[in-house]
Amino acid sequence: MKYNLEHINKAFESKVRLGIMSILAVNESADFTTIKNLLNLTDGNLASHTRSLEELGYICSSKQFIGRKPNTQFSITPEGRKAFAEHIRALEDFLKNQKL
Repeated sequence: MKYNLEHINKAFESKVRLGIMSILAVNESADFTTIKNLLNLTDGNLASHTRSLEELGYICSSKQFIGRKPNTQFSITPEGRKAFAEHIRALEDFLKNQKL
């Protein structure tokens, strides 16, 4: 039986975006530096992926200063949580249906 991959969300095909969403799905929020260090990314790489996820409405950011240093916090949106859960469920279903 062939399995339809239509429920796999292309936004999460990148391992970086999958990592960002995984971190934010289990934490209320995470700051830029924490995510960068956990995923071993460059500033530019993380910035481009978070921007893409923000444009899709899956995450949101807030900027503040802590002392004199800028701090960007990210959190998952309700839409992002739903989309990510559906993606994980689709992956699980795909894996369950791979028996020959």
